[in-house]
Amino acid sequence: MFAAYFDRPGGPENLCMKEVIKPDPGEGEVLVSVSASALNRADLLQRRGKYPPPKGASAILGLEAAGRVAGLGPGCSGRWRVGDAVMALLSGGGQAQYVAVPEGLLMPIPKDMTFIQAAAIPEAWLTAFQLLHFVGKVQEGERVLIHAGASGVGMAAIQLVRLAKAIPIVTAGTQEKLEATANAGAAAGFNYKNEDFSEKVLEFTQGSGVDIILDCVGASYWEKNLNCLSTDGRWILYGLMSGGEVHGDLLTRLLSKRASIHTSLLRSRDKEYKERLVRAFTEQRLPHFSEGASPRLQPLVDSVYPLHAIAEAHRAMEENKNIGKIVIEIPV
Repeated sequence: MFAAYFDRPGGPENLCMKEVIKPDPGEGEVLVSVSASALNRADLLQRRGKYPPPKGASAILGLEAAGRVAGLGPGCSGRWRVGDAVMALLSGGGQAQYVAVPEGLLMPIPKDMTFIQAAAIPEAWLTAFQLLHFVGKVQEGERVLIHAGASGVGMAAIQLVRLAKAIPIVTAGTQEKLEATANAGAAAGFNYKNEDFSEKVLEFTQGSGVDIILDCVGASYWEKNLNCLSTDGRWILYGLMSGGEVHGDLLTRLLSKRASIHTSLLRSRDKEYKERLVRAFTEQRLPHFSEGASPRLQPLVDSVYPLHAIAEAHRAMEENKNIGKIVIEIPV
């Protein structure tokens, strides 16, 4: 089969499409013929040699995929049949023609959804769902500040916050991105490049601040985050785009607000946790992606690249211009 491949860590120029060995499904696994995958920042970090896959996971890039069931390994429960349209949460291997997936990490694709759209769901939406409900325990009426609001996770989080009857507030780096987040349901949005988002958030919340912060940025935002976090607020860290080294009296500031820091990574979670997450999302949120659902959730696809242009897709994400997900189309 063909897969995204790099022979040494480095820049996008090291990426290519290469023929590799097709996987065999193991005990309780399903073989999926992949039609589309999607790009995540974890893929960029792995390509640079900074985020190796968990032990036992495929070294092929790709944390999500959509396609059809092509085969069943021994011990499968009978839930899935050959030909079923499915999408999958992965620890790796999605950017290839085939991937073997534990059956509990598959979700059915809504009937009116394309493989391209479905590929934009698993990693981003399950991450946002996990951060809000498993980690943050979001409650009705709470205010949630979402950094990188126009990213795949950000656009998912906006809609999930709305569905939870809470109030999404975002940061983004361009007016175009802020307009896209407003269209997705953001109650307010602030450009972190030309205004102090903490001051704007306090102004918008009439001085009370936000109850939850979803933060994939890290070090450079810590002071502003604490400025606009409410008393007893939850700061949820799930990425370090600006690094992790903090200079300043973080703990005193945190203590003064009785605030808490939660950290979360999804890729390294064990299979049982991921299966519980997938099951909860499938039962509670997946029905809202179907036509006629109210309110309806919608994945946002920024652009589509063929697998042989994987290097161009990585360059596009590194330029940080995408609004929503960059999807990789896999050749038949």
